[in-house]
Amino acid sequence: MKSIKSHFVFNRSQQNGIFLLVIIIIVLQSIYYFLDFSTEDSAESLNPEELESFQAQIDSIKLARAEADSVKIYPFNPNYITDFKAYTLGMSVEEIDRLHKFRDSDNWINSAKDFQKVTGVSDSLLASISPYFKFPDWVIEAEKKKSIVKVKTPISVSDLNKAEAEDLQKVDGIGEVLSNRIVNYRTKIGGFRSVLQLKDIYGLSFEVREKLQRHFRVIGKENFSLININQARLLELVEVPYIKYELAREIIDYRQLHEKIESFEELSKIESFPSDKIDRIQLYLSLN
Repeated sequence: MKSIKSHFVFNRSQQNGIFLLVIIIIVLQSIYYFLDFSTEDSAESLNPEELESFQAQIDSIKLARAEADSVKIYPFNPNYITDFKAYTLGMSVEEIDRLHKFRDSDNWINSAKDFQKVTGVSDSLLASISPYFKFPDWVIEAEKKKSIVKVKTPISVSDLNKAEAEDLQKVDGIGEVLSNRIVNYRTKIGGFRSVLQLKDIYGLSFEVREKLQRHFRVIGKENFSLININQARLLELVEVPYIKYELAREIIDYRQLHEKIESFEELSKIESFPSDKIDRIQLYLSLN
């Protein structure tokens, strides 16, 4: 009993310490009870202008992130669209294959309507990507002419590679000078591979070319062989009418640097490459 009682017997110094501890506990409890530690006051202290400023910053960050995640589309010629680009635009594998099959037959897409007819893309997809279609100026002019030109009688078509100068002169707008120029150019390039090459004849206007193409076509294209651009040697590339020695060396240097040329669009990355003639150059080349 004495041992238990000894635990509750304190000297003067211990009693003062216990009293001070009790005072501290009471003070801390009072502070916790009477003071408000919530953050509502700090939030309410912001005025409407500051809140709008913070919200504007948040909105701008969201917009910047959305723009970074979106795919940007640049103007392009749908005749040379790559598989990767077509896929990113939303085209299916079947639609891409239809486009390649159409182009392999040496046919050309000249309008958004042609693109949908060949590929079978939906109206919604066509509406989203057709504003970015970029056709050569002569194609745009030709489409305008087609809308007002009506063929009333059937026109006989002859082989452009077998036509004599006198035959060409039967077309309105082609005289002796132009007919001889067409024949001489045909001999120089070893025969026309497409009527597109008529664009390279000096003095032959767009209107006269249109008249000429109603009567003459390139027939027997299966006789033309293509040069594999990924295997061709320097002298083989020089045989292409539009490729000179310096350009041929640049093409081979580019091919060696990148190991392989995946598409004809890549050739436009070569500084001296005549991009405006890629549709004619492609008539002589293949990728594999």
